Amino acid sequence: MSNVAKVIELVGKSDKSWEDAAANAVKSAARTIHGISGVEVQNMTAKVKDGKIVVYKTTVKIAFEVAS
Repeated sequence: MSNVAKVIELVGKSDKSWEDAAANAVKSAARTIHGISGVEVQNMTAKVKDGKIVVYKTTVKIAFEVAS
């Protein structure tokens, strides 16, 4: 286990929900980042068209271990 963690900020998108948008951000990060240890939801926004939400956006901070 590393004594150092790095934190990055990502925006996930979904046409289903904010939870799905956050999961998409983590899934995307996990493709290239190993040792993800946590996620913090920072913000939730949405794009609205004709009175309906069409895109959910979730800003997350993802922490992962830095190899020593």
